[in-house]
Amino acid sequence: MVDHLVNTEINSQRIAAVEHCFGASGQPLAVPGRVLLGEGILTKECRKKAKPRIFFLFNDLLVYGTIVINKRKYSSQHIIPLNEVTLETLPDTLQMKNRWMIKTSKKSFVVSAASLTERKEWINHLEECIRHLLSKTGQQPPTEHAAPWIPDKATDICMRCTHTKFSTLTRRHHCRKCGFVVCGECSRQKFLMPRLSPKPLRVCNLCYKQLMAEKKKTEEHRSQARPSDSPLVGYDPSSGDDSDRSDEDKLEQWPADTEFYTSENQTSCVGFGLPHESLILMVMLQGRDRMRMKFH
Repeated sequence: MVDHLVNTEINSQRIAAVEHCFGASGQPLAVPGRVLLGEGILTKECRKKAKPRIFFLFNDLLVYGTIVINKRKYSSQHIIPLNEVTLETLPDTLQMKNRWMIKTSKKSFVVSAASLTERKEWINHLEECIRHLLSKTGQQPPTEHAAPWIPDKATDICMRCTHTKFSTLTRRHHCRKCGFVVCGECSRQKFLMPRLSPKPLRVCNLCYKQLMAEKKKTEEHRSQARPSDSPLVGYDPSSGDDSDRSDEDKLEQWPADTEFYTSENQTSCVGFGLPHESLILMVMLQGRDRMRMKFH
């Protein structure tokens, strides 16, 4: 059915409407072979609080943005290639139900649907699109994902030292490696992670130790393999203090491999998902010039 909509006028019109809603701040979305399959509003768990976001599912992309005026104006466009996506179903919380995580190598975040049926529809349709895309390109599902940021309100104390209390004067920070909410003293280092950014990013002290240990092992391996090569230049920390900090020895309550978000069955599927009421799948009826809503 996706192939049936390729190069049709109705598909071109719908994609043009999405481009118009994002305006000049959005990127062009109309390319040969691209089909807009559906759209809907999901609640995205952001750093400060959960917020509604508009999502558009294409046969090769997942696009989302901030709702300014529903169906008329959107901003802050984000484009995620589907071949980089995996999904993980999450258990309900008191505040959020019908949750799942959208994971990529650069960014991972949690969304929720209005109903369990909608979540199943999102997941089923995303999964179908990604499977088709991976099969078409011959790519393998991604295995590395960025850690999702834990919401600020999830903790009132630093998740590393466990004694610093956050306040108006004591800011919260996020480790870009593990996603934990940490204080400034527990995140004074920066490390270059090319997968996430071309610039060094803030990491907690524990993750910094692990990253440096991994880097040292890689350098030693390369040195043994190619003795004539020069060792790689080390990454400078964000401050001038290279010494170990006493806080780092008190981290046992939150081990580095602790996962804040966990699924009920501890398994993840290659990413796919869409809702029923909130997801509108456009399908052209044969022999007619109108569209109807339907899932496949």
